[in-house]
Amino acid sequence: MTSPTYQQMIFVNLPVSDLAASKKFFTELGYTINPQFSDDNAASIVISDSIVAMLLTKAFYATFTSKEIADATKTSEVLIALSAETREKVDELVDKALAAGGSPTGQTQDLGFMYGRSFDDLDGHTWEVVWMDPAAVQG
Repeated sequence: MTSPTYQQMIFVNLPVSDLAASKKFFTELGYTINPQFSDDNAASIVISDSIVAMLLTKAFYATFTSKEIADATKTSEVLIALSAETREKVDELVDKALAAGGSPTGQTQDLGFMYGRSFDDLDGHTWEVVWMDPAAVQG
């Protein structure tokens, strides 16, 4: 019997101004909240089996760093890129984000073999959603 292969995960920790509003925003995109790692200070947003966004109140986020917390509406601290299965899934997710109160950012990129759109969440964190033709990736 072989042991299961370890799958590395990513936990993106983001400071938010209004935890309840941010939870509503991300659930409207179709993501779920893991209650085991959520409380009045944080929400664990399950994006996939290997990607989790940890939304932390600014006061709680500050307990993890001695650095100034960036105001993502004024400065860029990170660009979060998510893959999508198809071009249509790119549009579907970005359209949901905009309907839920997110803001459009950047230009739609259509290179034929790659298609992407971006949005800013309620706190100004930029999320890029990208599809790439599998045949182009294989060479």
